[in-house]
Amino acid sequence: MMMILLLTAVEFLCGSLMFSYWLGRAAHKDLKAVGDGNPGAFNLWSAAGYKLGLAGVALDFLKGYLPLVWIAGSGTVHGYGMVAVAAAPVAGHAFSPFLKFKGGKAIAVTFGVWSALTRFEVSLALAVILALLLIASKLMSRRPLSTEASGFQVVAGFMLVSVYLIARGFPGPYLCIWLVNLLILVYTNKRKLEVFLKRYSGRRGG
Repeated sequence: MMMILLLTAVEFLCGSLMFSYWLGRAAHKDLKAVGDGNPGAFNLWSAAGYKLGLAGVALDFLKGYLPLVWIAGSGTVHGYGMVAVAAAPVAGHAFSPFLKFKGGKAIAVTFGVWSALTRFEVSLALAVILALLLIASKLMSRRPLSTEASGFQVVAGFMLVSVYLIARGFPGPYLCIWLVNLLILVYTNKRKLEVFLKRYSGRRGG
């Protein structure tokens, strides 16, 4: 139990390292004051260009991937003990103590976590799902995808990951990790979801 608590704390700390925000500051960009105010890699991309954006994506991915792939490979924690450990870096990014517990959307770190847990299988499945949702939205509307619709697609896409996990026979601990991860993504995208659902309901009502 003590080992699980220690590793969870370490993973939370790793996840809370806000590389994208710090890269933005180095480029004289305060990510909380530009774009949608998200201190993550995708806002860094918009604010400071694709080079720093790619660096932010890579670092956010790696902080979710590297520590967890070592823990999973070592066999130190297994079964339901892995739930808190695996969810911790996602929570750390979303509620970073370095930014007064206001973090990013936790998308890149989510990919890192699931790449570590499933040897890239589930993260690739998520990437395919998101790509298909993006293609479908473009076929249905010629308008550029809004940030609110993008947030909705991320959450909807991750919800569909549960179907993949069940179909592939992943055990209970993976479903628990998925559920915690989903709740965090819903929280970090809550404003986008609210705006998107209001607009959608308004269109249907009209």
